[in-house]
Amino acid sequence: MCMTTKTTNTMNTTNERNASTAGVAEAVGAAGASGVAENVRLDFAKSAPKVFRALIGFDAAAREGLDPALVELIQIRASHLNHCAYCLHMHTNDARKAGESEDRLHMVAVWREAPHFFSARERAALALTEAVTLVAADGVPDDVYAEAAAHFDDRELAQTLALIFAINTWNRVALSTAKRAGTDQR
Repeated sequence: MCMTTKTTNTMNTTNERNASTAGVAEAVGAAGASGVAENVRLDFAKSAPKVFRALIGFDAAAREGLDPALVELIQIRASHLNHCAYCLHMHTNDARKAGESEDRLHMVAVWREAPHFFSARERAALALTEAVTLVAADGVPDDVYAEAAAHFDDRELAQTLALIFAINTWNRVALSTAKRAGTDQR
């Protein structure tokens, strides 16, 4: 009996998944030759405006008192790790507008191999960004946390952590709702 129930539940789940996939396939098919379906995913800002505004407020509060260049480096690195092209495009453009050099932008993904491009403080923030972004893999190692704490006072460290939490949330919003790189309308 348990085997039959499990098999039936598996079949129902598979059928539901196939129906869902078929709906997405229809939407993609309707997109035509471009292969990009329009309006397949919801507009998070319109569908959950209170939550969206709260995220904007959290993001703004997290940035307070932090060096704008450091803010962009953190957001760029988290977006690399999360494979979020939408946020990566947005934050590299923001960094350029703020005067960040192309050399440093190109080196963010390989900052460990090019440490001379970044200050000790920036390297500590990038290491913390990686640990928090990939927290499920190894947690936040004590040495990474200690190095960040050596470069930031308690308030700055809390702000840096909050910024890392914020960009990881934004990456997840953009990825979950299939935001396309280059479509930022700020």
